[in-house]
This record gives sequence, C-alpha cells and structure tokens, in this order.
Amino acid sequence: MKKIIPVLFVLFLIYGFVNQKEILIPNDAIRFRIIANSDNENDQQLKFQIKEAVERELANQLSNVKNSQEAEKIIENNLENIKAVINNYTSNYTVSLGLNYFPEKEYKGVTYPEGNYNSLVITLGNGIGKNWWCVMFPPLCLLEGKNENNDDINYKFYVKEIIDKYIS
Repeated sequence: MKKIIPVLFVLFLIYGFVNQKEILIPNDAIRFRIIANSDNENDQQLKFQIKEAVERELANQLSNVKNSQEAEKIIENNLENIKAVINNYTSNYTVSLGLNYFPEKEYKGVTYPEGNYNSLVITLGNGIGKNWWCVMFPPLCLLEGKNENNDDINYKFYVKEIIDKYIS
C-alpha cells in the first residue's frame, strides 16, 4: 500500500508531461537558427537542406554532451566544418556563434519571447526570408527531427528521471 501512493504520484506526473504541448527552453540552451535569403520556394528549400546537413554534421558530436559550455565549445571547434557543409549548397552566407537576436515565436500555442540568445545563426544571402529555429542543446532539434509525430516532443528524459527516482 505504501508503494501505491508514489506510483500514483509518478503516473500523475507522467500524464502531465505527456499531455503538455509546451517545450520549455532552459536558460543555458544553445539555439540554432537559419534565416533564408527570401521567401521564394527555392530559398526556403535551401534553408531546410542546410538545416539537415548541419544537424547531421553536429549530431554525433553533441550526442553525449553534458552541459551548454561543452556543447558551445564543440560547435566553436567545428565552425570550419559547418562552413564547409554550407559551402556544398551556397557561398553566400554568414555564420554567427554567440548572442544573437531571435524574434518572438509561437510554437504549439506557446509564445517564446524575442531577445538575444546564445546561438548558432546561419544567414543565407540577404537574410530576409522566413527563418527556422530550434534548440541545439539540449538536443531538441535532434528529437524533433527523429520524431514523426512532433506533438509527442517533450522532455522525455525528465519523465524517465522521475520514474527512476520514485519507483526504484
């Protein structure tokens, strides 16, 4: 009987996490943003091709990172590799790692405020097109890319920690 209360508590927490549609972005997160040259279809396709290629370049290197400082160092040490990847698609771009401006964004009914955030920003051409962004560390970009049903994206590992803590 004494174990039933913690189990019910954990199930309640899991239910809350599973039904939450909001992805909370930690304060020490590293964002990843790509701004397209324009809104024309070719420029938008190019933006997504580069996004996929850069994610592939960094995915394995960031998979076991423990904190944002370590992630930022890995990204910084790979800037030339990132530029080489982008050069396969275009030569008209800029890359910025550090504090960069992000406009307000609404995602799944949650509004993320504008501001300057620690990030990797790739601006293609004139940079006047629609942008795409996500969180590179913790690796929410990679979760989103691998998950076919993006409504299920949450901090799954937090749920696992709770289960491990209260049921063990």
